[in-house]
Amino acid sequence: MVTLTGSTIYLRALEPEDLEFIYRLENNETLWSVSNTQTPYSRFLIRQYLENAHQDIYEAKQLRLAICLSGSFGAIGLIDLFDFDPTNQRAGVGIVIQNPEDRSKGYAKEALQLVINYSFKALQLHQLYANIDVANVASTSLFTNFGFRLIGIKKDWNRRENLYFDEALYQLVNKL
Repeated sequence: MVTLTGSTIYLRALEPEDLEFIYRLENNETLWSVSNTQTPYSRFLIRQYLENAHQDIYEAKQLRLAICLSGSFGAIGLIDLFDFDPTNQRAGVGIVIQNPEDRSKGYAKEALQLVINYSFKALQLHQLYANIDVANVASTSLFTNFGFRLIGIKKDWNRRENLYFDEALYQLVNKL
């Protein structure tokens, strides 16, 4: 699919073969704070999720895509459109690159550009938003480089290890 293909990466639908990748990603406790996860996922639950991943975004209200390097099938990360709201033409967007050695190489930047284009052109969304921990400098930089604007701070929004952390809400409005 040309729409979801960049120069170094492409985005594809989830496949049954992604089970182990997603299992490792979802159970990586260092990533739980960015996904608001507090409990591990079983292979059984992930298998069930993958069996239903064929659902249309209008039915499932989300779209999760694997981020893959050009010429490779294996995923290095995931990018999600979530809380899809066709009535108000908006969705949240989240992204994760699994291995630290694959970060800061421009893969997330390219994936986000592809999803923004897809969201605004194919899905005809009016806006995208992202919830970002105020301490997550890398994500803040990534999203603001694409024009996402800070529209508010949710005070003491997320609790980790008996401490509360603020979460920023960023928004990108389609001007087309």
